[in-house]
Amino acid sequence: MTKHGVVVVPEDTVVGVAAGRHFSFPPPRTGDSCKMLAGQIDLGAAMMGSWLDSMKASSPRYKLVAPRVAAAGDAEQDDWMEKHPSALGEFESLVAAASGKQIVMFLDYDGTLSPIVEDPDSAVMTDEMREAVRSVAEHFPTAIVSGRGRDKVFNFVRLAELYYAGSHGMDIQGPTADSNHHLNTPSKGEKQARSVLCQPASEFLPMIGEVHDLLVEKMAVIPGAMVENNKFCLSVHFRCVDEKTWGTLAEQVRSVLREYPRLRLTQGRKVLEIRPVIKWDKGRALEFLLGALGFADRTDVFPIYIGDDRTDEDAFKVLRSRGQGAGILVTRFPKDTLASFSLRDPDEVKDLLRELVISKS
Repeated sequence: MTKHGVVVVPEDTVVGVAAGRHFSFPPPRTGDSCKMLAGQIDLGAAMMGSWLDSMKASSPRYKLVAPRVAAAGDAEQDDWMEKHPSALGEFESLVAAASGKQIVMFLDYDGTLSPIVEDPDSAVMTDEMREAVRSVAEHFPTAIVSGRGRDKVFNFVRLAELYYAGSHGMDIQGPTADSNHHLNTPSKGEKQARSVLCQPASEFLPMIGEVHDLLVEKMAVIPGAMVENNKFCLSVHFRCVDEKTWGTLAEQVRSVLREYPRLRLTQGRKVLEIRPVIKWDKGRALEFLLGALGFADRTDVFPIYIGDDRTDEDAFKVLRSRGQGAGILVTRFPKDTLASFSLRDPDEVKDLLRELVISKS
């Protein structure tokens, strides 16, 4: 696999934008609008309403069957696409913005590299997607950033040359393959010691284990509920739970956490997530990995983050605050986001990864 030299270009490089588009790229730096969206993401904020309403809002039925092309006259869809155009449709603009800079790829897993499925243990990526990720990693440092446990994500992806940030970035490991680790080459003994790069929530492991056991007991009486141990965080999936029972499920989870004030409850796509109350998220993981690669204060780096969930907004927010790179939201319907571009589904993610490899070649 290739080495990754950095080419410096003038900071005033002009980015081409297709005629007729009015989106802002690169995105403006974080401002009040970002703070407002961050408040919406925090389910403790009053503007989110009740837990049950929020759970219903996470994936209403009409969103699951949204048409591929917006109906004529759908002003909301058209307006949203103007602000968050397809990364494939605006691929030339994306490549122009990254010209002369070191691209670093950050990829969510569920809903990005693999479709959302009813059984989380069955979220297996296709061989075609794995090959697309492998090809990207040959040209650019590449990381998987997921709410899943790091070991579980690695078993899904099975590419030792990548960085893996599991548990929403609280468990970060560097590449274990010699061919593409992007850091100074360590000896064989040093490599094993350096493979785990960051675990900021290690002290919470006993607490996470206790809460896992309590939640398993509570969820046993709710058909379809599933508790997933992601090592430094927990996920309570309600994708297969009758909607009439969602309120009961949420209250049972909250009743457990009342005894654990050092843990916080957030929500993803039909999943409630329990995480330590520390200042760490996917955005912090992105910053840490850029630092590990030597790009923390560089202006000649272009991070691309692709994700589909609320938790990925933390990474999109970091890109905006840095004023560099591109956030790409994977979604079939309009929703509030700090991403600059959009893709519809994992198939389009795969197409984008392939296009990036072709452009590099």
